[in-house]
Amino acid sequence: MATDTLEKPDTTVAPTDAGDHDRFAHYFRKSDIEAAYFDGAEVTALCGKKDVPTRDFTKYPICKTCQEVMNAIPK
Repeated sequence: MATDTLEKPDTTVAPTDAGDHDRFAHYFRKSDIEAAYFDGAEVTALCGKKDVPTRDFTKYPICKTCQEVMNAIPK
């Protein structure tokens, strides 16, 4: 039996509370999205942006940092 070491991708990103990130659609964990929609809780996107997702995300371009983190996650 072979053993391989899988390295966790570096997903640490500086928090971005600047207004520019409000112009993008962000990726969130599924469990966080459910909490945000049902409880109105603030959740953290993969890029570090804290937000209560309430907008129609299809109208905005995807956050590049969130996309990079999502692509780094093994399928």
